[in-house]
Amino acid sequence: MPLHAFQLPHRLDKKVPVVTDESTLPPGLHAQTLAVRQAIARSQYGEHSEALYLTSSYVQSDAESAARRFANEEAGYTYTRTSNPTVTSFEQRLAGLEGTEAAIGTATGMAAISLLVFGLLKAGDHVVASRSMFGSTIKLLGSELARFGVETTFVSQTDIQAWKTAIRPGTTRLLFAETPTNPLTDVCDIAALADLAHNAQAWLAVDNSFVTPALQRPSHWGADLVVYSGTKFLEGQGRVLAGAVCGSRVLVEEKLGAFIRSAGFNLSPFNAWVVLKGMETLFIRMQAQSSHALALAQWLEQQPQVAHVYYPGLASHPQHALALQQQSGLGGAVLSFDVRGDTPEARRAHAFQVINQCQVISKTTNLGDTKTTISHPASTSHGRLTEEQRQAAGVGQGLVRVSVGLEYPEDIQNDLQRGLSALHG
Repeated sequence: MPLHAFQLPHRLDKKVPVVTDESTLPPGLHAQTLAVRQAIARSQYGEHSEALYLTSSYVQSDAESAARRFANEEAGYTYTRTSNPTVTSFEQRLAGLEGTEAAIGTATGMAAISLLVFGLLKAGDHVVASRSMFGSTIKLLGSELARFGVETTFVSQTDIQAWKTAIRPGTTRLLFAETPTNPLTDVCDIAALADLAHNAQAWLAVDNSFVTPALQRPSHWGADLVVYSGTKFLEGQGRVLAGAVCGSRVLVEEKLGAFIRSAGFNLSPFNAWVVLKGMETLFIRMQAQSSHALALAQWLEQQPQVAHVYYPGLASHPQHALALQQQSGLGGAVLSFDVRGDTPEARRAHAFQVINQCQVISKTTNLGDTKTTISHPASTSHGRLTEEQRQAAGVGQGLVRVSVGLEYPEDIQNDLQRGLSALHG
């Protein structure tokens, strides 16, 4: 099924059906249209841009109504830690793009993953996860969950047999993957992992932050839950923190919704509004930035100081065909490359030299921005991991990650060329 050929769910937030405006949108709209139009109903003032509701609580008409709403017996807003109209608009829009029944907004991407694992798992459960993910995700699954009696086995992202072997019948409750991975852009076969998970009566969760629903919808390939860091491409300009989990009503609204009401991982209304506005340009940004990233990756492959380039859009990428199949024919906007060096210390020094010579590219660990960013994963995003964990994830000292923005491509090439050329000295 093409990325855009899905129908709008009938109800995306059963908690507040009185304010949804889905009846005004015809079925079968393309995802690009939903990215601009899907939201709750306009207020009585008829605002064209979605309203920002900065309020912590809501006045009730009477004590009886308040009692029913707090008991979740009647639709309506009570307290922003439970729900908020602006956050509902964000959730509805993202669920519409992902093609799921529901979504729930969280304070950050890591809050989304925390909500997922703490909301669904219990002591004695087992998780199988990719060993080449974002460093904080590895830390959360491998260390923090263990303190609560949940064990995680890390396996190769691309080895389906390793995933299958790691599953423990009766105790494995969750398979967790990130595709493409941060920072090596490994791509997993989502449909194959979904089959493994479901055969084991487990859930498959996929972190889709790198390519977003503009390029890839894991739910279409069988994922039960889809995680997003809205801080990245969904928002697009590095202004606020946000996260989300998408999935069925049963998982998102009943299981995770009940947990977040107590845990307080909620997305703030202002941040929700900023991301909501960012999503309106998501498709054109992802297309343009993916195009720029492909050109930069091809150029980097020709540079003698570069040992290897990691980018799904390159024919040299081990999962190139799978990536294009799952990602609407595009490689995304993030790439990494290894600089040459005889020792880990030399490679680290060379990586730092390339980064330090940049005058246009921003030296920051955030990604998904319209501005191109550059970082050294081994000392930043994966710096809290042990050397053994970094080696298992393939994150070496010479690795440099670039999130490609919307600048003129040749200007970014020239910026990197300054640092690469300096390695001759």
